[in-house]
Amino acid sequence: MQKKGHLILSVDPGSIADQLELAAGDRVMKIDGQELEDIFDYQFYLNSESIVMEVLKANGEEWELEIDHNYEDLGINFENGLMSEYRSCRNKCIFCFIDQMPPGMRETLYFKDDDSRLSFLQGNYVTLTNMSEKDVDRIIRFHLSPINISVHTTNPELRCKMLHNRFAGESLKILDRLWEAGTPMNGQVVLCKGINDGDELERTIADLSRYVPCMESLSVVPVGLSKYREGLYPLEPFTKEDAEETIDRIERWQKKLYEAHGTHFVHASDEFYILAGRPVPEESRYDGYIQLENGVGMIRLLAEEVADALESREGDEVCDEISLATGVLAYDYMKKHVEAFNARYPNRRVHLYRIENRFFGEMITVAGLITGQDLKEQLVGKNLGRRLLLPEVMFRSGEEVFLDDMTREELQNALQVPVNIVKSSGYDLIEAFLHAEEGESTYSPYELKEIDYE
Repeated sequence: MQKKGHLILSVDPGSIADQLELAAGDRVMKIDGQELEDIFDYQFYLNSESIVMEVLKANGEEWELEIDHNYEDLGINFENGLMSEYRSCRNKCIFCFIDQMPPGMRETLYFKDDDSRLSFLQGNYVTLTNMSEKDVDRIIRFHLSPINISVHTTNPELRCKMLHNRFAGESLKILDRLWEAGTPMNGQVVLCKGINDGDELERTIADLSRYVPCMESLSVVPVGLSKYREGLYPLEPFTKEDAEETIDRIERWQKKLYEAHGTHFVHASDEFYILAGRPVPEESRYDGYIQLENGVGMIRLLAEEVADALESREGDEVCDEISLATGVLAYDYMKKHVEAFNARYPNRRVHLYRIENRFFGEMITVAGLITGQDLKEQLVGKNLGRRLLLPEVMFRSGEEVFLDDMTREELQNALQVPVNIVKSSGYDLIEAFLHAEEGESTYSPYELKEIDYE
């Protein structure tokens, strides 16, 4: 039987909770007489000058604390950051990447989440099919935003087919409720060739554009296809011509929407531009890089940051030799940045290596899905210099572990060279080229986003 209340994992030293002698093992039972469903209830009640908190101490004592915290955080860390069980996905999407995972990987990689609460905490995209009326009411009541929505298509029948959920079309009505309440949203379309592209994509953009500016952005990304698709819905990769047609369609809408609303709204992912062999758009067309986590504008932003970082530095006479590995998708762009660095610092040498994804298959080209074993196999015997740099997207969030459970230390031992983890910005990249010491990791764990309850 699950215990009531929410278990305290730790208390920040010197915090209000510490001063009140709360400790790990205690349970927060109620605030202002109300049981807490999850982190949003907790933060909602903390959005005040004072509260009454009921606590069950680890020794069984029941405390009632009147806390004048004046909107300050109490310094309590719960056993579960969500303060609730994660909700699994009810869909069986024809494009789901988790269904394309090989057997034998760690259990957490097979968990499909579709939890709207993670949209606010971690930026996850949700399909809305897992949301009840109560969930929608809480979003509106607590003024939670933005909510990131995997739309894919606004054709109700097609959405039911793509998500393999008979309620998927009906759940689109939630968009209207969020729009009417003024809840900021972002949308996503995973584009599948011959299914929701072409005229269907045109319909989706047209339908969603009526929510502008409440819906702040819409990304269009190509479906990822691994080599593990036996028994799954037959999907085809996009060709150069397909990518060109998709970009043309999106850019026509960008021009139209910018003239009407002052925002480009819909964006093709970098992958489409690379596949089409076209330069990525100028920085102003990304509307502040709202969809960066979906691979929209990463290449442009990196280029701007690298150029700025190099412009602000003088060359030196230091001799050094290091290496950097990346995926197929970004390789040609990273090569330009490495060449620019080597030109500014001729005595420093950066070797760049292009890593093919043999684990998931050659059609997977992003750096974030490269495994430790692919790095090991393709870098053994290469000139890596005194250290190897790897982007943080290759590692599990908050840890130094690859998708296949190989650790940074294990890769270091296999390659016999220190491995540094580099943050994603161009500034961090240049800084790592210049200053990171052997074996030092510049990685910092992910932190939950703050929720605005105003």
